[in-house]
Amino acid sequence: MRSKSILIVDDSLPVRRMLRSFVESRTDFEVCGEAVNGVEAIEKARTLHPDLIVMDLSMPVMNGLEAGSVLKAMLPEVPIVMYTVHDAAAMKVQALAAGVRAVIQKHDMDGLAGQLRELLA
Repeated sequence: MRSKSILIVDDSLPVRRMLRSFVESRTDFEVCGEAVNGVEAIEKARTLHPDLIVMDLSMPVMNGLEAGSVLKAMLPEVPIVMYTVHDAAAMKVQALAAGVRAVIQKHDMDGLAGQLRELLA
C-alpha cells in the first residue's frame, strides 16, 4: 500500500520544516510538496494531487479560508486540515463553510496526528 501524500501550506519555514518532520516520522504518510501561501497551494495541489492538505489560516497573498474554498471546489475529495494559532472553536464555523474538514491549533500535535489518521483511513 502506498503512503498517503500530504501538501503542507504555511508561510513560516520553521513550521513547514516541523510539519514535514512530523508527517514523515509516520510510515504511512509522505509530504508531496510545500507552499507558502494560498495561491501557491492551489497551484501545487493542481499538479501534485495530494491525499490531504494541511494549511495555515493567516498567510500573505491568499489566506487559508480563501484558498480552502478554491481547493474544495477544485479537489472536492481532498480533505483540508486548518492548522492555526487562532482559537479553533472561533474559526470552526468559517473554516467548515470554506470546505475545511478540521481545525487544529498549532500546539496540538496529538490532535493533528489523530486527524491525519482519521481523514486518511
